[in-house]
Amino acid sequence: MFTLTFQSDEQIPLYQQLYRYIKDEIESGHIQGGQRLPSKRALSAHLKISIITVETAYAQLVAEGYIVSKPGSGYYAEHFIDNPACDDAGAEEEQPACPPADIQYDFHTNRIDTSDFPFSTWTKLSREVLSERSEDLLNACPAQGTAALRIQIAAYLKNFRGMEVSPEQIFIGAGSEYLTGLIIQLLGRDNAYGVENPGYNKTYQIFSANTSRVFPIPMDEKGASAEAISGFGINVLHITPSHHFPLGIIMPVSRRQELLRWAYSREGRYIIEDDYDSEFPYTGRPIPTLQSIDRNGRVIYINTFTKSLAPSMRISYMILPPALCQRFHNRLGFYSCTVPVFEQLTLARFMEKGHFDRHINRMKKIYRQRRDLLCQTISEGRLGKIAEISGCDAGMHLLLTIHNGMKQSQLVSCAAAEGARVYGLGEYYSFPVSDMPENIVVAGFSGLNEQQLILGAAALERAWAP
Repeated sequence: MFTLTFQSDEQIPLYQQLYRYIKDEIESGHIQGGQRLPSKRALSAHLKISIITVETAYAQLVAEGYIVSKPGSGYYAEHFIDNPACDDAGAEEEQPACPPADIQYDFHTNRIDTSDFPFSTWTKLSREVLSERSEDLLNACPAQGTAALRIQIAAYLKNFRGMEVSPEQIFIGAGSEYLTGLIIQLLGRDNAYGVENPGYNKTYQIFSANTSRVFPIPMDEKGASAEAISGFGINVLHITPSHHFPLGIIMPVSRRQELLRWAYSREGRYIIEDDYDSEFPYTGRPIPTLQSIDRNGRVIYINTFTKSLAPSMRISYMILPPALCQRFHNRLGFYSCTVPVFEQLTLARFMEKGHFDRHINRMKKIYRQRRDLLCQTISEGRLGKIAEISGCDAGMHLLLTIHNGMKQSQLVSCAAAEGARVYGLGEYYSFPVSDMPENIVVAGFSGLNEQQLILGAAALERAWAP
């Protein structure tokens, strides 16, 4: 059994310390190739740490090839070679199952249809702003954004999401990534942050670029695991409860309340609620936001117009609890607003005159039709016999679980050979796990028109169900 003594330095997470220790033991030969490692439960009890910590360390070692997991048997050290280049030099590289090809149908999750954007209306409103608000366009913008846009956002959130928000709580910024960086500065880089695993890769990258204390929060059927959150000892949790990316889970109210109780149980705990595509529910009304049921000011809400209007429109906003608003002005009030006044005033007028609501309703209908078309095309063809569709009650993507014996890399490469690009679920794990599904791909449908969806589904059928 290992004799590791953990450092008290909280800058290095326990799972990283355990990972480094085992890695060094294997490289030095103290753990020999083929030697069985302690079970996760046994090592957890021996070192007096959580099983999740051991599992995360083991998963990283598996991903890097230091150990191998044998189902029903346990974890074993791989044979470590000091100079891999000298071993099996003449061995042929493993070839992909299918050769690459030009991509015609990209089922990307981060694309939307801009062909129905109301350019004529936007142009008309832009001219009105130029002629009527010319003086405002030349003045400095308040740090948290123009009052006109913040007022319209507050009104929209009240009508659509049932959120009672003061315009003074709203802060405008050029993209959710920028605002997330500000939140980390506001709450402290030395805090312990938790991110969903799997999740949006850029979220993990932002946190890891700003702090070394980022922990993976595994998912269950209700969303982020409350048990894991407590086990890691984090203070700030980033989640996508309205439509988890990429699993598509819509977090039930019971789990939301459980997470709020976690936040209330200790001073300084916060939940960052990323509501990135909440405008596109396809069944009933959206579940209330965490922010709307938060009674103690522990939820920071983030949303963006990138998904609802256009990717180039880098206008996002966050809503801070009242206590954090004053802290923001004291600590970060020197930052200038990163969105041009002209764009803010045009968007404010676009919302004020009801164009935003009409545009959302139109796009929701279009995306629902595309989702239904893709699901129907898959279900009625040969692919329907081997594919399970899930995660499509909201948003702009769905999951396909393929039962044809292929693993993710084969599914992706064979689809590419037929001109279609899909994305393996494994690509969205910032922290590898031992039980990661190997036959699930993620497919976005919002950036393809109806003909492309039909032809793209046919390409997937040729690749996976010949």
